[in-house]
Amino acid sequence: MKTALTIAGSDSSGGAGIQADLKTFSVLGVYGMSAITAVTAQNTQGIRESLVIDAKLVAQQIDVTASDIQVDATKTGLLPSAAIVEAVEDSMKRNNLQPYVCDPVLLMLDKEQMVKPDALNAIKRKLFPLASVVTPDKREAAALTGGDANLLTSVAAAKDVARRLAGQGARAVVIKAIEAADQMIDVFYDGKEFYELAGKTQPAEKKHGSGSAFSAAITAGLANRLSLLDAIDQAKNLVNMAIQYSDGQGRGVAPINVLAFAPKKK
Repeated sequence: MKTALTIAGSDSSGGAGIQADLKTFSVLGVYGMSAITAVTAQNTQGIRESLVIDAKLVAQQIDVTASDIQVDATKTGLLPSAAIVEAVEDSMKRNNLQPYVCDPVLLMLDKEQMVKPDALNAIKRKLFPLASVVTPDKREAAALTGGDANLLTSVAAAKDVARRLAGQGARAVVIKAIEAADQMIDVFYDGKEFYELAGKTQPAEKKHGSGSAFSAAITAGLANRLSLLDAIDQAKNLVNMAIQYSDGQGRGVAPINVLAFAPKKK
């Protein structure tokens, strides 16, 4: 069995972050491991409290895990401080944690910004060059490029932002969730060519954890030795199905249901 490591924040309601990542790894047949960067008291309605983990402990989680179990692919999610970003960079280089998927999480439940500006700059400088792919949504892409998310409403605009992120050091970029008529399009740029992955627009009230699951599914695909494009395509299909079959847990933005993508028993 292949393995994958997620370096991200914890969601006490189980919908996003570390919990969503580990569920996604399991659904795709990958053994999951974790290094927690922040603990949150949250539910489907929002975050009540959070605690950022000391950067040295984050690094130790990574080092101790990687020294014992082979890591076939790695992803990062919430990295709330520059010190944590630097610790993650050092640990990734020290343990040769490749391939690597960078999900530059800035917001949780589209409201609370968890990442400080110096951490955002550190992610671009230190982690973009290490990543096989960077997977921002519209708001994250706008923050990373100093643009306005409200203007990121077309495939053409997404392509322009993807080129700019590549100019900041990213080898490949996926700009998620560009709405076009009844389609939700993810724009993938591999540094040379663009690809558009389309799916039916899904209910916004059932998308909690979709970004985490998307990057985790790409990570699992790379661990299983899929090509990057095939891993992204698989991730797109998983998330679409997981949103479609969300069973509406909670009173806010319902978590997606990645188990819907699990192989069915004959």
